[in-house]
Amino acid sequence: MTADDLRAFEAEVAELFEAGRIAAPVHLSGGNEDQLIEIFSAVRPEDWVFSTWRSHYHALLKGISREEVLHQILAGRSMFISSPKHNFYASSIMGGILPIACGVAAGGARVWCFVGDMCASTGAY
Repeated sequence: MTADDLRAFEAEVAELFEAGRIAAPVHLSGGNEDQLIEIFSAVRPEDWVFSTWRSHYHALLKGISREEVLHQILAGRSMFISSPKHNFYASSIMGGILPIACGVAAGGARVWCFVGDMCASTGAY
């Protein structure tokens, strides 16, 4: 997946939201596509990825199909996309993903956990 693919996906989601096709909140990303592509080049299929409410790029780069991510967004799950098949889980609870990621890592799995600056500033991190 390229940076242009990611940007095109988010543009489509924005259009669907503006057209009223998505009834739940969505949080779009932008400006960090190249950095995420570089990070995800080291993520293996068996690794777990935990994300925040801004998870579309993470889900796509983890290997969840564009169609499945869009399906979850249209179903109102933009902020908590998940796919056990892909070892991917996101939560809209600020800081809520941290204890889950720590538990999975303590169990011996390789874990990638993405948090936002708000989480880092609140002390939950």
